[in-house]
Amino acid sequence: MSLPTYDQLMLPLMKLLAEQERAIKISEAAELLAQRSKLSEEDLNKSLPSGKNIFKDRVSWAKTYLVKAGLIRQPQRAFCEISDLGKTIDLNNLSAITNEFLAQFDGFSEFKLGRAENLDMIHSTEKSFVALNLYKNNKVNSTPEEIIQTTTELLLSNLKTDLLKLVKENSPSFFEKLVVDLLVEMGYGGSHQDAAQAIGKTNDGGIDGIISEDRLGLDKIYIQAKRWENTVGRPDIQQFKGALADQVAKKGVFITTSNFSKEAIESARKSGIVLIDGDKLTSLMIEFGLGVQVERSFHIYKIDQDRFDEDNF
Repeated sequence: MSLPTYDQLMLPLMKLLAEQERAIKISEAAELLAQRSKLSEEDLNKSLPSGKNIFKDRVSWAKTYLVKAGLIRQPQRAFCEISDLGKTIDLNNLSAITNEFLAQFDGFSEFKLGRAENLDMIHSTEKSFVALNLYKNNKVNSTPEEIIQTTTELLLSNLKTDLLKLVKENSPSFFEKLVVDLLVEMGYGGSHQDAAQAIGKTNDGGIDGIISEDRLGLDKIYIQAKRWENTVGRPDIQQFKGALADQVAKKGVFITTSNFSKEAIESARKSGIVLIDGDKLTSLMIEFGLGVQVERSFHIYKIDQDRFDEDNF
């Protein structure tokens, strides 16, 4: 018996969660599914080159796809439970849950079409092995480079979701410190000590902090940092604009964990205010290595044509 793929684990995972009276850890779900699988210890202990357990990794990806479809919810970090939408599905009359089945749900369709065209062909973080086998067997039309890019986008998308969830779960003071760390990593604020003193101390008419644009402090950037769930609207931007005007300030940055309405974006554009929403925030965190670390790196090689040019020797 071979290890089930992530899509073959979606229905068993749904049935397992439907039996639970409370949210359970995804690691606990993986253990229960392993016990029910009748797989050998040898199969269950198989791991990826990175060291990740293959079975548990595939259970995690099954959870991810079901979350995107709205059939599973995550009430807190590392926990999952069947959602209200998931409870409306007659699981006993399903022989399997596939990507085609999930496509009927708006959340999954947006995730699939918005992030990558070939998500249904990516089975787990075994990206290089799966991608090359798919290409070799002519099951996809993409080149190996395109498949790797697709998988990278998928992994980044889920990393950003997890990052933002962690940021939101922490306190407003943690968020303010995170903003300081990010701005310093980006080269603003002079010393970290100076930057830390500037953020979260002003409470002056909608301004949460003032930070130097360069190490000499020749220009100032005014900060609004809001750990919010609701969409930031035009009135919030207008308030920030008024605060900047009172300070005769030229530069402002509005950072939030949520997003901005179209009206807010248009208002900020007219005033030269830089907006950083939750998606941009996590992108910057990844770019500058804040709160993340490299798990594994890959090198893609090509022929060095100069090395084979005899005129160069």
